[in-house]
Amino acid sequence: MTTTGTPLHDIAELSAATSGTVRGVPGAITGVSIDTRTLAPGDAFFAITGDASDGHLYVGRALENGAALAVVARDKADGFAPDAPLLVVADVLDALVATGKAARARSAARIAAVTGSVGKTTTKEALRLALSADGETHASAASYNNHWGVPLSLARLSRTARYGVFEIGMNHPGEITPLVQMVRPHVAVVTTVEPVHIAQFSGIAAIADAKAEIFAGVEPGGAAVLNLDNPHFARLAAAAAARGLDVVTFGAAPQADARLVDLCLKAHCSTLVAEVLGTRVTLKVGMPGRHIVQNVLAVLAAARLLGADIALAGLALARLKPPPGRGVPVELSLPGGSATLLDESYNANPASMRAALDVLSRTPVGPRGRRIAVLGDMLELGEDGPAHHRDLAAPIAAGGIDLVFCCGPLMRGLWHALPADRRGGYAPASDTLVPMLAAAMRPGDTLMVKGSNGSRMGPLVKALGERFRAPDGALLEG
Repeated sequence: MTTTGTPLHDIAELSAATSGTVRGVPGAITGVSIDTRTLAPGDAFFAITGDASDGHLYVGRALENGAALAVVARDKADGFAPDAPLLVVADVLDALVATGKAARARSAARIAAVTGSVGKTTTKEALRLALSADGETHASAASYNNHWGVPLSLARLSRTARYGVFEIGMNHPGEITPLVQMVRPHVAVVTTVEPVHIAQFSGIAAIADAKAEIFAGVEPGGAAVLNLDNPHFARLAAAAAARGLDVVTFGAAPQADARLVDLCLKAHCSTLVAEVLGTRVTLKVGMPGRHIVQNVLAVLAAARLLGADIALAGLALARLKPPPGRGVPVELSLPGGSATLLDESYNANPASMRAALDVLSRTPVGPRGRRIAVLGDMLELGEDGPAHHRDLAAPIAAGGIDLVFCCGPLMRGLWHALPADRRGGYAPASDTLVPMLAAAMRPGDTLMVKGSNGSRMGPLVKALGERFRAPDGALLEG
């Protein structure tokens, strides 16, 4: 929903952008929605057809809940009341794309786009927070980074926004190009290149090339913000330079444009000193982990390139909190005390798994408490998948993790690679880990739960949270 009293979209402009026909009397459009569960009064409801459901089935509910109008396909329009407020179009998803492009065309905002194998959503949220300290900032909600999420996020861009931040994802070659050409950013950030979704690619170089597609949509005179510490930097930098972009680097390397000077990693936050395009900044980041600090360097560089006040941006990052499933701490109430669960259940790959284990290794435990890793399979890693799982034994040992619980066929390899005294339990599926964990946990423990979405670690987190709910259902504050 737009943050001002001005309508987000004028119906005449919307019908022109989508080549649609207006029926009935629409209300003032103050937002855009594709989901009646989160729809707000005044939203334009786009009845897109997805893999699992047809939005046209929910048009009645959307209008009952106060939608300003519904955008429906021409071949289904006659199924609604003659006076229903509708915008009738040839294809609803195409209309959403056209609406997003129209919102971008009218905007004077400075725009950033974020992609990368790991850390897209957290970096996007950090950049949103940093830029918001300097002016009205619009950003993609959640992880809306695909063929419907990007145009939906663009369609919600207000006329008055000073900055915009958009996340762009992919799991196949060719996906980023049409998305970034809608966004047309002034700055493109690539967090890192890692073997994620590698089963869909010929190798890691092909993943780097797919990430480099983001440079195809950057506005003339724009910049690419790239991780100098990543081994694929040179390949990305060459692709950006070929598009005529300025290459701005971040990392710990001495020659980085946004350079880490000093760092103190703590259990629930980090403090750092950085040199960002010639300006020294000292700041606190409200999330733990060296991987978070690395991406904060990219955020500060991007903020500076977009024209924001870097001092205000740095101050704002103290308020950074983890998005759902990316390290949110949850208190578990046990007989005689409590334990802490770090919910890292939103997806996993070798790089993010190692980062989460590092955070766990730095998280304090109570008296007699232990650090416990609860790990599900990392998927889409191709033929090297078993080796990537076995290789986690090294960071587990280095981090002093006391116990490991594993589930899934790939994690069996890690299970056998662990010494006997670190084996907490193994199960073929996540749901069968719940009773094992319930029997093993004791007050003072800290558990970290992580795995790919397909390994269903999220439901495990939910089951533990419900079984050991704290009296106030509280999240822990970092």
